[in-house]
Amino acid sequence: MIKYSRLKPTFSSKKRLFKPFFAALVVSALGSSPVFAVEEDLAPESATGISKNASVISEGALVVTAHPLATAAGQQILRNGGTAADAAVAIQAMLTLVEPQSSGIGGGAFMLYWDQQHKQLHAYDGRETAPALAGEKLFYRDGKPMKWHDAMVGGRSVGTPGVLKMLELSHSRHGNQSWKSLFSSAIQQSKEGFTVGPRLHQLIASNINPGLKRYPEALNYFFTGEEEPLPIGFNRTNPELAQSLTLIAEKGASAFYQGPLARKITEKVQQISDNPGLLSMNDMAAYAAKERSPICLPYLSYKVCGFPPPTSGGVTVLQILKLLENQPLADMPPSSLEFNHVFTQASRLAFADRGRYLADADFVDVPVNALLSQPYLDQRAQLISAEQDMGKAAAGEPEKINLSRADDQSPERPSTSHFVVRDQWGNAVSMTTSIEMAFGSTVMAGGFLLNNQLTDFSFVAEKDGQLVANRVQPGKRPRSSMSPFMVFDKNGELYAAIGSPGGSRIINYVAQSLLVMLNTDIPLQEVVNLPHVSNRNSLTELEQGTPAEQLQEQMEKLGHKIKVRDLNSGLHGFRRLNDGRWESGVDNRREGEALSQ
Repeated sequence: MIKYSRLKPTFSSKKRLFKPFFAALVVSALGSSPVFAVEEDLAPESATGISKNASVISEGALVVTAHPLATAAGQQILRNGGTAADAAVAIQAMLTLVEPQSSGIGGGAFMLYWDQQHKQLHAYDGRETAPALAGEKLFYRDGKPMKWHDAMVGGRSVGTPGVLKMLELSHSRHGNQSWKSLFSSAIQQSKEGFTVGPRLHQLIASNINPGLKRYPEALNYFFTGEEEPLPIGFNRTNPELAQSLTLIAEKGASAFYQGPLARKITEKVQQISDNPGLLSMNDMAAYAAKERSPICLPYLSYKVCGFPPPTSGGVTVLQILKLLENQPLADMPPSSLEFNHVFTQASRLAFADRGRYLADADFVDVPVNALLSQPYLDQRAQLISAEQDMGKAAAGEPEKINLSRADDQSPERPSTSHFVVRDQWGNAVSMTTSIEMAFGSTVMAGGFLLNNQLTDFSFVAEKDGQLVANRVQPGKRPRSSMSPFMVFDKNGELYAAIGSPGGSRIINYVAQSLLVMLNTDIPLQEVVNLPHVSNRNSLTELEQGTPAEQLQEQMEKLGHKIKVRDLNSGLHGFRRLNDGRWESGVDNRREGEALSQ
């Protein structure tokens, strides 16, 4: 493996620190554009500055999350003798309180779980589902598709939350602590309160979600009595969330899906006056988390594993890796024109296939094996030129696949969180969790926000006479881009775990990190802090305020259409070092923390 000087990315604090989100611009763009035309414009969260997050080197167990209190909650479970599955429950409960804009028990998640004793990788699906009464025209008004921001706010966009059922499923199979004990830290913190940090304050102030002041529960929770954003340093208590978590801790996830709490959720959704939803008590009671088969491919000397549909992340990231496997990436510094050009070309090809083929495989035929077959990927890789941007790529046509599908790049704005855990026995979790847009639907019930994940569906069921795979159907899970990944060495032992928030750009963030991680010796902390370059089969985006901006002129000469913008990831991961210890990676774009046991 070729080693080269380690990159030390610099970030302009003038450009990025607490940079306000241009909310008026966004609302104007959304208000004048059809839903399928806003993919490039709206970030899931505005940038809130650069933190200096320290990497941790651990002899064994470690936790990496997006908030110090969530990391500490997971660490405490591990110190109590719990497994990674136990820690995941405690972490998610705490994130519901301290990172409410990004994830919570009102949302959904995907989890990869490595069982070290049995050498088995599990994939647990807690993605939200469409209500039984939802139809293909869920997001139609006056005979035409709604504008995205009109659909997002309120009850219409709320899917049946899945994260608690998923956590209960994984805990029942892999946990060793009592379910009740896993909520203690979050319940106590909800009563005592947590300190509002710069990121949450800035997101409230940014007006990134136009619905945050629309409903009294969210208005009273996120703003002062004078309707000012909660200031940095404010102690935010949440006694209602403490009550909800206590009920769930004592009675299990069923307390969320049946009974008074479920009724409170469904009544809130249905009774929103300006944009009511369809979520019912029957939808809540019928929800089931699923175990699916992970998708794994060899890459160099490793086995790389991701999550299958209904998320598009696993297939699309693996396609990018395999399309570039024969490129001499070890000779290309990640900051170079050569690396970033071929990376964007592979991303174009993979996103083209994503738009046509990927959706909930329980409802539509998703040709995963064909899309990941070596002959097909070899054929597609030949389309990559080192000399010229290919422009908008067309979806491929794998052999023996006869599917008449319309291309679709439905907008997706997950304000999401990713965390990783490794316990003392070597079990591990890589979990991405989300309520979709920052602050979700802005509907609150039981002290937590409800998701707006149904806006991840295509608002139109067909285009040019062809059905869209990701159309709304009752009980269907909307397509996601969440990309929890794990990597294994040639002996089948766990080598690394990683994931990120970031909407459909998650795919680019995770693919970039995996390519650099597996082709170089750059420390993981530097890998997750690398400047981002993104292409989702449209513009090539360069991360503002970073050395990536220096690529603009060179890439334009190759035909790229460039947009310089915030690319606000939240990459968290760990990797095994040559001496057997484990290093963490904590993205400095957020406020995360890593701790060893």
